[in-house]
Amino acid sequence: MQDFGEAFALAFGLVLRPSGDLLEIVGLSLQVSLSACLLACLIGLPLGACLAVSRFRGRGAALVLLNALMGLPPVVVGLLVYLALSRAGPLGFLGLLYTPGAMILAQTILITPIVAALSRQVLETLHAEYADQFRSLCLTPWQTMSALLWDARAALVTVALAGFGRAVAEVGAVMIVGGNIDHLTRVMTTAIALETSKGELALALALGVVLMFIALAVNAAVQLLRLRDTTPEAAHA
Repeated sequence: MQDFGEAFALAFGLVLRPSGDLLEIVGLSLQVSLSACLLACLIGLPLGACLAVSRFRGRGAALVLLNALMGLPPVVVGLLVYLALSRAGPLGFLGLLYTPGAMILAQTILITPIVAALSRQVLETLHAEYADQFRSLCLTPWQTMSALLWDARAALVTVALAGFGRAVAEVGAVMIVGGNIDHLTRVMTTAIALETSKGELALALALGVVLMFIALAVNAAVQLLRLRDTTPEAAHA
């Protein structure tokens, strides 16, 4: 096990002159998390819009359930996906277990409730503001949802970024369904856990630096989008 000074020196050396293994791990992490984020948005944004616009019996219970699903334990999701994709499971014929596809599925299940719940809050506020105008135009629910999704597109990008940030930092579920197989399913979080347990701190720290940079970039993008949204209002004020 290296001492801290040596480990940090080697880590920053790897970041500045990345090896093939480091680039492969980072690339797979981005591929899996971006794919999961896209799928979560395709499911979660329409679901959030539907809950924002619709009024039906049991809507309150649906909102409670959706908000509860935002706190899904990742290891439980990983276990359920593992059981579903195992040979004895209902989806075992797909052969996805221990592949990037299984990791994408697990991350999608984890972040879809986050995207749906956050987008519902954004769109419900916007819908309340324009409700009278929508009624005067006699828009159908589908037209109303489409208009809300378009009008709130900038705010919904921040929702998508929040989902991506949650996905790229996930370790428990992807470890269970991906298996952390070298050159196949090893992503940044699982590699950090493995290298730390082995006492090889250089690669773990290098991956940690990259992960922190991605997290900072996502948060900076969210802040910039929020500032861009508030600037016109400040100018009119």
